[in-house]
Amino acid sequence: MTDTTNQPVPTSAGSMQPGKPINNFLRRLKRVFRWFIFILCLFIAVFIYWKYFFTYSEGYRAGLLQKFSRKGTIFKTYEGEIILSSVQSNKEIMLASEKFFFSVKNEKVVRQLDSIQGHFIVIHYEEKNGVLPWRGESRYLVDSVRVER
Repeated sequence: MTDTTNQPVPTSAGSMQPGKPINNFLRRLKRVFRWFIFILCLFIAVFIYWKYFFTYSEGYRAGLLQKFSRKGTIFKTYEGEIILSSVQSNKEIMLASEKFFFSVKNEKVVRQLDSIQGHFIVIHYEEKNGVLPWRGESRYLVDSVRVER
């Protein structure tokens, strides 16, 4: 004769009665964990887009192209520097100036900037919220250049 006082009794669904509350808890915990992971991944994706791909501002800057070079330790990027003048003297000498640093990723713009160093130019830029090492050292990305005569 067998003693059946502590043995679980199968239900119509095939699961055992005493384990049912634990199984329900584990199912709920898995569902909550999946939603947490989904929301976390969604938050990370939105943050990455906002930080590195969203255009915070765009506009034009005009000044004298002082420096344009290709530099970097691992990722070689094109970096430039324009002297922005607020006052100009009689002999086209810039006074009371500040520098504007920018990066370029478009090869057509790179070739154009290589040939016009030392000229007065107008650039169109997009400002991003963050910097990616393969895109340049600056948050300002230049996408077009015009030479002023």
